[in-house]
Amino acid sequence: MRILVVEDDKPLLEGIVAVLKEGNYQVDTSLTGEDGLYMASQGIYDAIILDIMLPEKNGLEIVKEMRKNQIKTPVLFLTAKDSVEDRVKGLDSGANDYLIKPFAVPELLARLRVLLRQKENDSDGLLSYGLLKINESEHEGFAGENNLNLTVKEYQLLEYFMRNKEQILIREQIFNRVWGFSSEAGVGVVDVYVHHLRKKLAQFQCDHYLRTVRGVGFMLKGEEGNV
Repeated sequence: MRILVVEDDKPLLEGIVAVLKEGNYQVDTSLTGEDGLYMASQGIYDAIILDIMLPEKNGLEIVKEMRKNQIKTPVLFLTAKDSVEDRVKGLDSGANDYLIKPFAVPELLARLRVLLRQKENDSDGLLSYGLLKINESEHEGFAGENNLNLTVKEYQLLEYFMRNKEQILIREQIFNRVWGFSSEAGVGVVDVYVHHLRKKLAQFQCDHYLRTVRGVGFMLKGEEGNV
């Protein structure tokens, strides 16, 4: 799971990141509203933890812009404003939940888990598409009943494709999702790992699911009538 945290209080931001990484979440961060909006607009996150009072663009504006552009990523607002009016305004802007500062870390994690559960279509942690399946709790991928024995990055690639099945994903989107904005690797690494993933799928005659969209990126799509 990849989480975006947008918070201008650097010590608080670092504390949240440390806690999330202990929970095995992948985390990207931003200290400003403009950068936060740009990152959120990539549509690559499972959830966003968002401060309301930010430089350049506030959290309310960010969420409104996201929803206007059909970015449906769940958003948890963090704010020191605790009036009913402020909470209503935050939720009406398009946020999914609202946590008042200061907060307890267990509550932050619990609220995040709720958002992620609401986002999932498969409550048992299994995703499937045609012959392809992944088990999120074990980070395993299967073709039929055959374990694909995926590396970490191969699993993350397959998971991202399956969450966005039949949608064209550009290379930059895939790179930012799997490797992150701060990665020193180049975008070309996407093609390398897609090649590795295809080879493992080909062992079980499933490589046709992973299609190249020339000049753009890739798409997970089964044969017509097969999925």
